[in-house]
Amino acid sequence: MSAPAPSTLAIVDAEPLPRQEEVLTDAALAFVAELHRQFTPRRNELLARRGERRAEIARTSTLDFLPETAAVRADDSWKVAPAPAALDDRRVEITGPTDRKMTINALNSGAKVWLADFEDASAPTWENVVLGQLNLTDAYERRIDFTDPKSGKSYALKSADELATVVMRPRGWHLEERHLQLDGVSVPGALVDFGLYFFHNAQRLIDLGKGPYFYLPKTESHLEARLWNDIFVFAQDYVGIPQGTVRATVLIETITAAYEMEEILYELRDHAAGLNAGRWDYLFSIVKNFRDGGAKFVLPDRNAVTMTAPFMRAYTELLVRTCHKRGAHAIGGMAAFIPSRRDAEVNKVAFEKVKADKDREAGDGFDGSWVAHPDLVPIALASFDAVLGEKPNQKDRLREDVSVAPGDLIAIDTLDAKPTYDGLRNAVAVGIRYIEAWLRGLGAVAIFNLMEDAATAEISRSQIWQWINADVVFENGEHATADLARKVAAEELAAIRAEIGEETFTAGKWQQAHDLLLQVSLDQDYADFLTLPAYEQLR
Repeated sequence: MSAPAPSTLAIVDAEPLPRQEEVLTDAALAFVAELHRQFTPRRNELLARRGERRAEIARTSTLDFLPETAAVRADDSWKVAPAPAALDDRRVEITGPTDRKMTINALNSGAKVWLADFEDASAPTWENVVLGQLNLTDAYERRIDFTDPKSGKSYALKSADELATVVMRPRGWHLEERHLQLDGVSVPGALVDFGLYFFHNAQRLIDLGKGPYFYLPKTESHLEARLWNDIFVFAQDYVGIPQGTVRATVLIETITAAYEMEEILYELRDHAAGLNAGRWDYLFSIVKNFRDGGAKFVLPDRNAVTMTAPFMRAYTELLVRTCHKRGAHAIGGMAAFIPSRRDAEVNKVAFEKVKADKDREAGDGFDGSWVAHPDLVPIALASFDAVLGEKPNQKDRLREDVSVAPGDLIAIDTLDAKPTYDGLRNAVAVGIRYIEAWLRGLGAVAIFNLMEDAATAEISRSQIWQWINADVVFENGEHATADLARKVAAEELAAIRAEIGEETFTAGKWQQAHDLLLQVSLDQDYADFLTLPAYEQLR
């Protein structure tokens, strides 16, 4: 008797989208279903392990390099696979969601790489998930254009040799995709994003002289990197492309991953392209993991924690040294400034700050860096051109002068800055504005001349939570309390209503955003990710 056919993925509670049949083919869904069967159980175990590790940090208030992987760190013989030609020069990378206009602008931006984002810069509406995939395939097939309905301006791709190389970022392991289910169980969003993209585009990208390249977000351990590596091996076999075609750059944006950088590269060594230093999620992870650790772990206002803070410097220096020791690219952080079309003086000051930041990264040995807006590409390019010249990277700079002790990465109390009342007000203002846009399906949002994504909301609400629970006293004598947060949030909501008018306010999701921010900022039971309760409200 033959075995029963495996059950297939069901599309649940989703309105049909134009051209969705090109993305959600039977063959593509069968591949995603197989990924789910093979790998979701391990993903679930690793999520449980995160909780266990968090409990251990709560008990000890410390972290260290892993004794059980000391041999991997001590073995100087291994290196990651050489970079493919399309990823050898990464001196400027632009980031952004995969809507149609952004897809064209990012590819045309002059950056070497575009991080095509299905994660923090994209609210995971079904429309964004499916049509984002369609936009990328259309771009590779050169059948993408866009006319802005407001301005009438048209956008089209430049010639192939002028386009950025795409590195796609799927969602983190913690998120589900509720619209795709197997036997009533939702498929992890990471497997949906990776699976659809890889299935449709792996061979197409090889034919273009590139390949299926990925950014891996929110990784917390080398075991999570091992899971991704096993997925890559399975996927390459499944579609019949050579092992090692996939390349992955891992974001070191959690404090636990910072202690396992070498091990993460080792697990992915046949597929590893590099590591990236991402600031807001990293700070969010520090607050999340050390929230019971007392006053010495209390962060000041987020804008006071620059990359020159001693514990941030330890993190970035260790990242560069680790990458170059193992032959991987070290990619620096985000320049999030959005140029003003009205205020040249604001631009001048901001551009000087961006230049100083990128000069520092290039001088420290990074091989490239991130920007959020095409106008910043030339500034970052100039900083790296000045150091790299004609070389594609500076992996030959081994930074053997760098020595980082375990305590250096969590020496938060080396900062002189303290939380301020204005910092609380800014966290509330940015949090409400970002969450409101996210609930309307926007993941990359310009707020106060900065391009913000979900990581911004995470650090904002985490700081409110931490300051209240640490009983911080601000410089004006006020205590950080739940009542103060509610008062500031009510004032902020009233100011937004007055600024945008009653009709626009009512048409938005402002009250909902206000309530959700307070929920995740004030609940004693700290939510691991803001996007989990937010996703329940995303329609």
